[in-house]
Amino acid sequence: MKQYIELCEHILQNGAKKEDRTGTGTLSVFGYQMRFNLNEGFPLMTTKKTAFRLIVSELLWFIKGDTNVKSLIAENNHIWDEWAFAQWVESSEYNGPDMTDFGRRAQQDDEFSRQYQEQMAIFQEKILTDDQFAEKYGDLGPVYGKQWRSWATTTGGTIDQLRNVIEAIKNNPDSRRHLVTAWNPEFVDDMALPPCHTMFQFYVADGKLSCQLYQRSADVFLGMPFNIASYALLTHLIARECGLGVGDFVHTTGDTHLYSNHMEQVKEQLQRTPRALPILKINEEIDSIFELEVKDISVEGYDPHPRIKAPVAV
Repeated sequence: MKQYIELCEHILQNGAKKEDRTGTGTLSVFGYQMRFNLNEGFPLMTTKKTAFRLIVSELLWFIKGDTNVKSLIAENNHIWDEWAFAQWVESSEYNGPDMTDFGRRAQQDDEFSRQYQEQMAIFQEKILTDDQFAEKYGDLGPVYGKQWRSWATTTGGTIDQLRNVIEAIKNNPDSRRHLVTAWNPEFVDDMALPPCHTMFQFYVADGKLSCQLYQRSADVFLGMPFNIASYALLTHLIARECGLGVGDFVHTTGDTHLYSNHMEQVKEQLQRTPRALPILKINEEIDSIFELEVKDISVEGYDPHPRIKAPVAV
């Protein structure tokens, strides 16, 4: 992952100090691009352990058009928990300890961290066992899956962007319109978190499928390793669906930042030597991208350095 290491070094050397929505503060650069040849191995971070199973379950969640954290929590995937949790603790129905600014406070106050973990466990249990609670507080609004699979039209219908782009790749591979967008201005304010990875485009040449993602906001230490692996996986899955090989994954980012409370972790990661990339394995008995389950997708030969923990800015 030489490209990623170079990006981290570039931000540390050239980044501008900026404030942000979370109040954490960042070092940021604007406009950056990395290119990964997917034939050289699957781009899963090796300088720190990255949970591939979580990447798979989140991507399949998008692909299914789901927007409720219930199915993620059932898969023991807690990537989106904080945003759903915030909806509950900010509501009039919540009567527990004050959870204001829980993301930052949990990192600074051991007693508050204990209370936060208790309330989060209560929240997760209620999501799994109370359908009405899950419907009210587990749904994140019209986030990625909704836009990919059920984009609302002005005539009251919906557009399945993902299925349409797959059919277009199969039937008109040279088209320059193989696009899927998650940024829907009409509904941005209804989303728990407006899409960070806003649009992606596919390109077919020499029997290979390439993908370029435009990401408006990139949390380089925590989020970006997931984003790279997720869209690399999506490229593999759609290439397989369309009878193509894989080409490049091109990652283009807008506000590309390191949070101020991730600096020591980044420096630790930069001291590590990258290892060989793993190989992606997909169950050959499942033909359709829409029928795949988490157990059908894995990597072999993944030998990363240990995980490095860092707080999530919510």
